[in-house]
Amino acid sequence: MSMLIERSQKEVVLALGARNEHALSRNGHERDELRARAERAIARAVAARGVWRARWRTCQIAWVLGWLALCLFLENYDARARYQQRVRLKQREEARRRGAVSRLQFWSRDLGARARDLLIRAARAVLFGARSASPGGEARLVKQARWFKQQLIRLGPTFIKIGQALATRADLLPLAYIRELETLQDQVPPFAVEQARATLEGELGRGVEEAFAEVEWTPIAAASLGQVHRAKLHTGEDVAVKIQRPHLEETVSFDIAVLRRVVAFLARHPQLNENADWSGMLDEFTETIFEEMDYVREAQNADRFRENFQTWRAVHVPKIYWTHTTTRVLTMEFIRGTKVTDLEALRARRISPVKVNRLLVRTYLKQLLEDGFFHADPHPGNLLVMDDGRLAFFDFGMVGRITPHLQSLMVDAFFHVINREVHALADDLFKLNFLKPGFDPEFVRPVIEKLFEKHLELKLGEVNFKELTYELADVVYAYPFRLPANFTYIMRALMTLEGIGLITDPEFNFFDTARPYAKRLVLQREGRQLRRTLAAKILGRNGNEPMDWGRIWKLTKWAARAYLES
Repeated sequence: MSMLIERSQKEVVLALGARNEHALSRNGHERDELRARAERAIARAVAARGVWRARWRTCQIAWVLGWLALCLFLENYDARARYQQRVRLKQREEARRRGAVSRLQFWSRDLGARARDLLIRAARAVLFGARSASPGGEARLVKQARWFKQQLIRLGPTFIKIGQALATRADLLPLAYIRELETLQDQVPPFAVEQARATLEGELGRGVEEAFAEVEWTPIAAASLGQVHRAKLHTGEDVAVKIQRPHLEETVSFDIAVLRRVVAFLARHPQLNENADWSGMLDEFTETIFEEMDYVREAQNADRFRENFQTWRAVHVPKIYWTHTTTRVLTMEFIRGTKVTDLEALRARRISPVKVNRLLVRTYLKQLLEDGFFHADPHPGNLLVMDDGRLAFFDFGMVGRITPHLQSLMVDAFFHVINREVHALADDLFKLNFLKPGFDPEFVRPVIEKLFEKHLELKLGEVNFKELTYELADVVYAYPFRLPANFTYIMRALMTLEGIGLITDPEFNFFDTARPYAKRLVLQREGRQLRRTLAAKILGRNGNEPMDWGRIWKLTKWAARAYLES
């Protein structure tokens, strides 16, 4: 990694400007408060429900997750078996070199491994029958996925939310599961009108008729944490009113306490915890869901997002009506529009789906690489194209924040992708914590560089992402890689964007679409950093640290090429 990027945290914050420094400090304080609130709520929920209810809930959750784990283990067993076979072949060669005693020890271990292999394959044949590659196997996968989705709905809001998050984890679940879990975005059962009315009156401290001129009690949308009703204010504005599910915080807090017990069990059995940071993911989920349950915070997120895009006329964020907003009720401007994936309706309004998709990609590059604050749940239900062509964003309960340090590493990784710098790109992967702690990066570097060399030699538009996904899955399984917790929601957003892109444009390629806009953002950001570095050098404030002239030359070529292209 070049010296220009490897600066101190303070210098990186300065590069992003005083506004981002203030936002970073504010966010740190807010997240500390959020964690403290979550811990208090979890402690109250456990005390209120007692030990026996916690044990019963643990059994319910363990049954669902245990059956899922068994299904996935058996489903992916062939890949695991091939890997174990490669390992045994290496061990056999080593045993031959060491002598007769080593050969005997290997033979005894190999005999046990073969017996386990036969038992597992027999269990799979009894439970599953048809292989997943056959039509019968595909039907079985769909049936399993539907069962899993129904169990998540039965377990309640916490697990519906987890299912929505898992819908983006193609590295953990088969495609049939992904497709089924995606329906949790907009196919969640609503709660009763009486409960919605009681929450509304209790939160606003007045009767419904006093607060609103009209309320349509049939919800226009029902999600895991709440549902939305259309209404009209006495001043004449049409609004959307989001009402939280009853007893939500207590339910979620209790489930998180139970999940912590499950994660603690996994931590004691590393073989069950191979390629995911479950503890980090649960912490991230806890913070996110508690933030999402606070509708005042969601409204503040919407206002911040609107401020970030105030100069973008093509982006709209609904107005928040603070007089009708509390921690459990959110009232916002009602927006009429068309879903970004409704291609026929968009074309009927003479709006190009391809242009809408490119605008969406541009907004996310700005959010990720410039703002460090992004909408983490961009599924089609949260995005509308207004009749005048503007793109409207909804539901800011789930947002992600990227520290300046992580932002710098992401920018650097993109820089190396553009320049086909395979060795540096492998370093980026390690610095982003995709390698499990305690493993030597040099052990896996040749594999990663070979994989990157193969795909980066192609033009970006020629990359076969299905093939790349399969190859990455093999690498992740065979080597000590994991998805860092702080990338969970970044990956969720990017995978959802890619899904929308492929619907709106069959020729869509994320990197091809993102490249010109991302290069511009990188040039602007790196240019600011370069000016500060040069100023520090002239004023003698950076000691004897040498200038990275290679990087400066690359930036200069980029800037010249961008100028000529424009």
